[in-house]
Amino acid sequence: MAKEKPKKALQELLQRPGNQLCADCSAPDPEWASHTLGVFICLNCSGIHRNIPQVSKVKSVRLDSWDDAQVEFMAANGNNVAKAKYESKIPPFYYKPTFSDCQLLRDQWIRAKYERKEFIYTEKQEPYSAGYREGLLWKRGRDNGQFLSRKFVLSEREGALKYFNKNDAKEPKAVMKIEHLNATFQPAKIGNPHGLQITYLKDNSTRNIFVYHEDGKETVDWFNAIRAARFHYLQVAFPGASDVDLVPKLSRNYLKEGYMEKTGPKQTEGFKKRWFTMDDRRLMYFKDPLDAFARGEVFIGSTENSYKVLQGLPPSTQGNHWQYGITIVTPDRKFLFACETESDQLEWIAAFQKVISRPMLPQEYAVEAHFKHKP
Repeated sequence: MAKEKPKKALQELLQRPGNQLCADCSAPDPEWASHTLGVFICLNCSGIHRNIPQVSKVKSVRLDSWDDAQVEFMAANGNNVAKAKYESKIPPFYYKPTFSDCQLLRDQWIRAKYERKEFIYTEKQEPYSAGYREGLLWKRGRDNGQFLSRKFVLSEREGALKYFNKNDAKEPKAVMKIEHLNATFQPAKIGNPHGLQITYLKDNSTRNIFVYHEDGKETVDWFNAIRAARFHYLQVAFPGASDVDLVPKLSRNYLKEGYMEKTGPKQTEGFKKRWFTMDDRRLMYFKDPLDAFARGEVFIGSTENSYKVLQGLPPSTQGNHWQYGITIVTPDRKFLFACETESDQLEWIAAFQKVISRPMLPQEYAVEAHFKHKP
């Protein structure tokens, strides 16, 4: 009976405001806790806490035995108290991961909070807050697919991220303007748990580069340094905008990626399997997921501009191996795609519908006009 009393008290603590979501990734119904930090966490985050035993000791709320002193410590702290302490000085641009983000982002977020205490002592934020960063990253070669060490330099003052093929090279191999820069973690696609995909516009076409660093902290610091540079650029570009308006624009994950079949504009050629990436209103297709350049890009506008997505293909369509068709109607033509499974088809239609149902912004009309005049 004595064992049941702490369990009952812990269950009551879980109902307090703030404790109903994981303190680190906001997953619902946490069933684990760090009894040295005083936070309730989910199973996944408890695994990360176990890797920093000098800071955090974890127990199951339901399965492990608790003594009165540990329960009292949890009662005196809890998720809201810990947040006020360990997250008190987070820069607005710093990416706070959720349960849907990759393991590396969640791991480094937990270490930054509790192990390095980066959001208590602002001087520890220098690696991504200084406005300048340089270092070596492993970059995938465009033609041979090999990862080679390359020097990268991010300069807010110059408004660019550059990389050099040799450490002592005077001229960069590429200059990527902060204005058009994006970074997103792609561990599965790149085949490395620290894999980061960086995209930028070159002659108004999307260019991909794939990088990683052996040290997870380095990779995440680069990611947040890029977000910081984008944040400061947008503050100047949109002086009246609030942080709440700007933060969603700092980096973006793709709405959807995966294989579909496509046919050409005359719709008489055979269907070919291609890797598709939906990046906001740009639908890009590649022969291989790790290609540097897209084979083609399609602009996806909005309903009021005569764009729509239809389930299925026109009755006369031939040559598709996959049965689950999608038709995208634009003011100029129809694009025909085919998916391998019905669930894939429905996910792609939902992604297209999400974009098409959103009214176009003034700057998006300029992008649409460029697509219409592409050769």
